[in-house]
Amino acid sequence: MTTVVKRVALVTGANKGIGRAIARGLAQQGFVVLLGSRDAGRGAAAARALQAAGDVRPIQLDVTDDHSVRTAAETVRRDLRRLDVLVNNAGTNAGHRKPSQESPGDLRQVYETNVFGVVRVTHAFLPLLREAPAGRIVKVTSKRGSIGEKGAWVGQPSMAYSSSKTALNAVTVHYARELADTPIKVNGAAPGHVATAFNNFRGSRTPEQGAAIAIRLAQLDDDGPTGGVFDDDGQLAW
Repeated sequence: MTTVVKRVALVTGANKGIGRAIARGLAQQGFVVLLGSRDAGRGAAAARALQAAGDVRPIQLDVTDDHSVRTAAETVRRDLRRLDVLVNNAGTNAGHRKPSQESPGDLRQVYETNVFGVVRVTHAFLPLLREAPAGRIVKVTSKRGSIGEKGAWVGQPSMAYSSSKTALNAVTVHYARELADTPIKVNGAAPGHVATAFNNFRGSRTPEQGAAIAIRLAQLDDDGPTGGVFDDDGQLAW
């Protein structure tokens, strides 16, 4: 009898909003989903709420903390011995102010999660992803990070958030180029203007709609793209 080994996906910042919707969607696709959350209690509650979708397990993970990230990576290797998909979803903002009203500290705070946290988590889990038959890394970005895409999104406040996503897009390309000769694919997912607590529920899209592109990129075929930024309509200029 052949044993079917389930693929494993880790989603950071997944106890609410888009991350939670991504976790639900991947669980529905048959993944064992590790629901990453900075607060262990909130993560456990979110995982329990998603049990109807599939196998969702909480894991404490603060992307800004070296010890937390290292412990999470050790736990995944010990308990599951594999990781097929990493979705870097955790993000933060510094409010909506004009660039001249933002301080270096504001940028530093946002970059610590949106850029440095992504690098920290990616480095910690990359050894497991290299061992996967078809590793996929998805970095949740934003049209606000674009300096080439036309439209009302581009150039809006805040500078800290928008520029952090521009940097994240560049980070995505760098990883994709390094891993081009491996089965791993690295792409950015732009979910659109999603109504979540992150923006006081002002968005026009549901978390499920926003999660769709990340879920799709997490399951790319071997001939799928790498090193791009995508929304529901295709590849974006950034």
